[in-house]
Amino acid sequence: MPFRETRLFRLPMRHPGDVSAIEALFDAGRLRPDQVVAILGKTEGNGCVNDFTRAYAVDALSWMLERRGVDATAVAMVMSGGCEGGLSPHFLVLAVAEAEAPAPAPRLAVGVAFTPELPPEALGRMGQVRATAAAVRAAMGQAGITDPADVHYVQVKCPLLTSARIAEAAARGESVCTRDTYASMGMSRGASALGVALALGEVAEDQLCDAAIGQDWSLYSRVASCSAGVELTRNEVIVLGNAPGWGGELRIAHEVMSDAIDLPAVQRALAAAGLAPRSGGQLGEDQRERLVAVLAKAEPSSTGLIRGARHTMNDDSDINATRHARALVGGVIAAAVGRTELFVSGGAEHQGPDGGGPVAVVVREV
Repeated sequence: MPFRETRLFRLPMRHPGDVSAIEALFDAGRLRPDQVVAILGKTEGNGCVNDFTRAYAVDALSWMLERRGVDATAVAMVMSGGCEGGLSPHFLVLAVAEAEAPAPAPRLAVGVAFTPELPPEALGRMGQVRATAAAVRAAMGQAGITDPADVHYVQVKCPLLTSARIAEAAARGESVCTRDTYASMGMSRGASALGVALALGEVAEDQLCDAAIGQDWSLYSRVASCSAGVELTRNEVIVLGNAPGWGGELRIAHEVMSDAIDLPAVQRALAAAGLAPRSGGQLGEDQRERLVAVLAKAEPSSTGLIRGARHTMNDDSDINATRHARALVGGVIAAAVGRTELFVSGGAEHQGPDGGGPVAVVVREV
């Protein structure tokens, strides 16, 4: 079996259907289309139930890959809507290529797996938890990661409930976890995150039940990032970690933000990856050149407080709370790294402590 290396490209998008930067990568011979295993994207929609920028991007990517002879259904596509504040729309293209030899130290490893199609009645419940856990274990096996401690980030794209899906379940005599389509996003994200936690041993199965999902915030994963969308009916799982036997120059590290302004956690993640800010607190140009990607979760605390002071994110009837959170966390991280192409995803149910969430950085070794 040939040696493998993970390749990761951060590419701009002019609009959600703009895949020209990825096509240019192929046309220049820098990457073969059949090496792509996953594509993450930040699109400029609202990140809510009716954010069709995600589906638009997936359609554009699928058509482009199919034209180049790639089965798009085998590529995990995770589109996260919402570029509030200064966040920049962009794609992260993950690929696995052949390497001449493994690196002397563990390097970035990636594994991708999919759950079966999830019926509406499974969302936000133990069926989704168990299916996600099985997919995480499969992705770890594909990546050659045996120790859960070597997993630094698990991205899950999961479905949500629509009025049509709720009606379809009812026609079969099945109930759903909620009839509120927006609330279903959080329930699906939460069940998916607990599936990650179950697979990695962060929680025990006897701690889990339908009633705990979206309620017991003491149960969470430190590495899960889950994003819900209308454009799919299965969970798509991407496991990122460091593993021996992989080549290349990339490595990943992570930390957990305890709240939305936990700048020290961001700095600890950067330090764990071998990056150090200059005296002013922000990465210098040479360090930014080594920083390939930043991935994080954002969530307004359910208490309505940040370090004892009241916030209004949950009370704003004009702008959804997760949109506020993405802008806030994105600003904190951008100040630390000096870059706005950040994959900051909103809605961190069971993904880190209440009001916080994981932050992961991928760097290029020197």
